[in-house]
Amino acid sequence: MAALCCAVAAQGAAGCGFTARSPLHDLISQRTVPGAAELSQDAHGTARFSTVGVADIRTGRLIRPMDRFRAGSITKTVIATVTLQLVAEHRLDPDDPVEDHLPPDDSAAIRRTTGTAHITVRQLLTHTSGLFSYTDDRAFFSEFFGAGFTTHRYDSHTPEALLRTALAHRPYAPPGAVYHYSNTDYLLLGMVIRQVTGDSYADEARRRVILPLHLTGTSFPGPRTTLPAPHGRAYSAGLTDVTDLNPSSAGAAGEMVTTLPDLDRFFAALLGGKLLPPPELHAMEDTRASQGRYGMGLFPVQLPCGRTVWGHNGEISGSYVVALATDDGRHVVSYRVNSDVRPGATAETRLLAAEFCPSRDG
Repeated sequence: MAALCCAVAAQGAAGCGFTARSPLHDLISQRTVPGAAELSQDAHGTARFSTVGVADIRTGRLIRPMDRFRAGSITKTVIATVTLQLVAEHRLDPDDPVEDHLPPDDSAAIRRTTGTAHITVRQLLTHTSGLFSYTDDRAFFSEFFGAGFTTHRYDSHTPEALLRTALAHRPYAPPGAVYHYSNTDYLLLGMVIRQVTGDSYADEARRRVILPLHLTGTSFPGPRTTLPAPHGRAYSAGLTDVTDLNPSSAGAAGEMVTTLPDLDRFFAALLGGKLLPPPELHAMEDTRASQGRYGMGLFPVQLPCGRTVWGHNGEISGSYVVALATDDGRHVVSYRVNSDVRPGATAETRLLAAEFCPSRDG
């Protein structure tokens, strides 16, 4: 990245100038969201980091550019990229039945479940499989997101067990009938990657994405419960500290840990055509199956000025993050809050309009 401009709006800041009220202020709340940060890079390569609030309510420490955090469902964009790289290598076809690329027991479980036969890899990528999302299971939701979190936050989960949880429920719809966002879809894509390559989705993501792009702050922690240094804290509603947890419950649907600079670099490279050939990148941006809502690991956001940007968001206990870029990857922004209390849509739209709608690209 180019030289970094820094703007801080918090007491105790040093080394950066204070800035007037920015749209970031609307993302924080004294009672629920202690801090927010944004890193943008425009078409000229000028990067700007801004932060408001604090990374740690106990010490008053500010959020720093290289702080690690949990990225939630932005993991899906990486998993989709790896899957489509395998498509480009002719090791996988989007129209293959998913059971053809799973271990025998898991293939048999899908075939036995009413309404799940003939699901394709393409339908997993576009969230049109109809499969029930394991995170919608009431018991699982309570244990990972609700009242049972304190007791179960360190529990380990295998993909096979999470798949059984999903298959215990009737599908939302027949395969290909409707769009319905489901974490089970990307859980299965992680299993497909292992079956096709012989390596885990985490190993393939490291080899194909993380190492080539020098994403030094990005990792797939597996069952590791702590965040790598440096990092701030992560909070749930009521400012409960939820920094430490076992992310195996998210797996290929949301396990990844990253930084704002790494997200900017990844989305700039992806939309800029550095990770996928044109046909596969075009497929990622094809939203016809979802009636305009979702492609393959990417979704479009239309701004008030009429401009459309592409990216993904991520939610997991203690973290909400968004990364979006222009369709050529030349202008990118990532922002996050250190809480799982999602900002209001108006506040997010205002931030994105301030970033993408002014004539900053020349």
